[in-house]
Amino acid sequence: QVQLVESGGGLVQAGGSLRLSCAVSGRTFSSYAMGWFRQAPGKEREFVAAINRIGINKYYADSVAGLFTISRDNAKNTVYLQMNSLKPEDTAVYYCAAKYGPSTYRRTYEYDYWGQGTQVTVSS
Repeated sequence: QVQLVESGGGLVQAGGSLRLSCAVSGRTFSSYAMGWFRQAPGKEREFVAAINRIGINKYYADSVAGLFTISRDNAKNTVYLQMNSLKPEDTAVYYCAAKYGPSTYRRTYEYDYWGQGTQVTVSS
């Protein structure tokens, strides 16, 4: 079993930055590709960013490309999401997810484990 715990969410003004962290325990972290997703009220959960298990390959949703950066530290069993130039439409609960496999993955159903989520609110 794999446990994921997100942190770093909060309230920020438009144009500000936040860094989310996701601490992973229970299995060999470096065997898992990781992803970040978000879900706004009344909307489906959507893909934000993904990273492969060694941190070389990264993939972003068009809406965040160039603004958000995903990274991982396999020595710390942690994946990060640096979010810059935040907009009110980025307001959502942000989830990290783990997938046992070598690639990057963009679809919710591909992921094996999920965290409980952390709220990000961007005020205008």
